Amino acid sequence: MLRSFAVALAIGVPAGMLCAWLRSPLPWLIGPLVACAIASGAGLPLRGPLVARHAGQWAIGATLGLYFTPEVVGRLAMYAAPILSGIAWAIIVGLGCAWALRRFADADPATAFFAGAVGAASEMALQGERNGGRVETIAAAHSLRIMMVVIILPFSYRWLDIRGSDLYQPSAAVVVPAALLLLVAVTIAGAMLMKAARLPNAWVIGPLLASAALTASGHAGTAMPAWVVNSGQVLIGVSLGTRFAPGFFRRAPRILSVAFASTLVAIGASALFGLLLSRLSGISPATLVLATAPGGVAEMSLTAKVLKLGVPIVTVFHVTRMAALVLVLGSLYRWLAQRRGWPCDLQPAARRNGDGDD
Repeated sequence: MLRSFAVALAIGVPAGMLCAWLRSPLPWLIGPLVACAIASGAGLPLRGPLVARHAGQWAIGATLGLYFTPEVVGRLAMYAAPILSGIAWAIIVGLGCAWALRRFADADPATAFFAGAVGAASEMALQGERNGGRVETIAAAHSLRIMMVVIILPFSYRWLDIRGSDLYQPSAAVVVPAALLLLVAVTIAGAMLMKAARLPNAWVIGPLLASAALTASGHAGTAMPAWVVNSGQVLIGVSLGTRFAPGFFRRAPRILSVAFASTLVAIGASALFGLLLSRLSGISPATLVLATAPGGVAEMSLTAKVLKLGVPIVTVFHVTRMAALVLVLGSLYRWLAQRRGWPCDLQPAARRNGDGDD
């Protein structure tokens, strides 16, 4: 495992350096992701250990929480209606993708529903397995979706020369060693609490909430070192890229082709929805396109950070959406299954490990 991880880093880090030299958006995330995906798909035995992925998620979650100053938290309370609209939209997008997988790929109901859902990847795989779905196909569809969103949106923003004008800034501009040690201790504790509660995405959400609580109470007092943020991007990129094992696209080409096409439609439709929601809410359109995109919490919030596009808004949209969908989608599937005669609850509930990626 360690040797395979070392090889993945040896491929991913130079790719990140190359992307940074080329001034690519999110170079330390996209470079390792694409390079490791190509190398892994070509047959190299690359691995991204769980602890490395958790370290990357911790770095991003703890950094994002530093944007939640008292003033920002006060303003976010005004955005309840747009956030609820974003959750409803995500459910609609998931149902549309599920319909496409049923209609054009002949996927079984559980596989189509949970593969199309815009929710935490591992949680959707677990719920899909419980209802008789194909876990590998569900996980593959989510991996493909996340990779597409991570690549397409940042490059689209760069091509359109869109950068933020939002005034959200971290609580501190310099690194203070004593305050940084406190931040590290509190955010790791937050992750462990979320993990113990078996909640999804524990190593993003736990540090994010702990860091946000420190910041909102005025006790953060430090910035996160840039090398920590870049290292977190590398670890997440390697983790995502190494999922694309040899034969990835040969295992279920029809389903993955439909997943690819439906994700493209979902990205475009979500961008239009974000623009419409912007007109109704007054929030920056560039911010809301990221906030309503069918991507993951860490990746979309990190994109907002790099492009200076309302990090707290994007983060809150994605965190609340993920939590709501994890809670709602299982019940929604059972309701549809009862009405349509689909199989449901075929297997005992799997143990939740809190390692979702959205």
